Amino acid sequence: MLARYEQTIQNVEHFERELDDSEVLLDLADAESDAGTAEEVSAELVVLEARLASLERESLFFGEYDDNAAILSIHAGAGGVDAQDWAEMLLRMYRRHLDNSGFEVELDDLQPGEEAGIKSATMTVRGDYAYGTIEGERGVHRLVRISPFDAASRRHTSFAAVDVIPQVDEAPFEINEEDLRIETMRAQGAGGQHVNTTDSAVRITHLPTNIVVTCQAERSQLQNRVRAMDLLQSRLAELARQQHADKLDEIRGEQNEAAWGHQIRSYVLQPYQLVKDLRTDVEVGNVEGVLNGDLGVFADAYLEWRRRHQNDTPVKND
Repeated sequence: MLARYEQTIQNVEHFERELDDSEVLLDLADAESDAGTAEEVSAELVVLEARLASLERESLFFGEYDDNAAILSIHAGAGGVDAQDWAEMLLRMYRRHLDNSGFEVELDDLQPGEEAGIKSATMTVRGDYAYGTIEGERGVHRLVRISPFDAASRRHTSFAAVDVIPQVDEAPFEINEEDLRIETMRAQGAGGQHVNTTDSAVRITHLPTNIVVTCQAERSQLQNRVRAMDLLQSRLAELARQQHADKLDEIRGEQNEAAWGHQIRSYVLQPYQLVKDLRTDVEVGNVEGVLNGDLGVFADAYLEWRRRHQNDTPVKND
């Protein structure tokens, strides 16, 4: 991450130097009425403008997890077999978009529908700013079309939910001996008789979390202590998993039902052709192009929208 920041700084400094050089050349060309040099500088400025746009886009990736790998899941919602077919269309759309954008995509799970389409799919996306690039797809997607599964060729509305979370490594609990209170006690023998009269049972309290584990099944105190530490590790690992899940829930925000009133984007094939993002108000008439993976305009618009709203409270899709 540090190397990337250093590279960005170097790119900005290099850009500034080239811009200064172009300005000097342009002044000289103007002073000497040198049309050829002026044309060369103009061509160079076009290149610099494109590089500036790239630097500006990179500045949009300011989120804590933007450079993490992303886990994208699709779930068919209201609409029966049409919704399952719609979920498969979204899967195809995302895979084409991500492949064309140079990301590495691994399909982790696929649950096919009974008649057609899919019930759900999950994939992991890796690459530069993977999560930041695809985060804006999280939400409910609505499709309006003439159903290919309706013999009467009626117009149907289908929904699918897309979930995007960053891949966050769980930080394992490191057990510090100073955080433990270790007590020994007399173990109880079988049959209600105090056969084992040694203080071999071990109780360990992890003071920061107040987790208590006890073991008296083994014959020696050392064995019970080792076993108790194993139990404590398991309990702390479970706590870490729960905290990890809570963090992802916080990142994900409120989840809405994949049905009417919660969509973030509508894809209309009938009675007209239009894809509209309801957050950014971006509209695209080339629906076929979008469904074939041309999502760049929506991704960029979301990044701009996110920057404008970075200090706002979470927006509910009512």
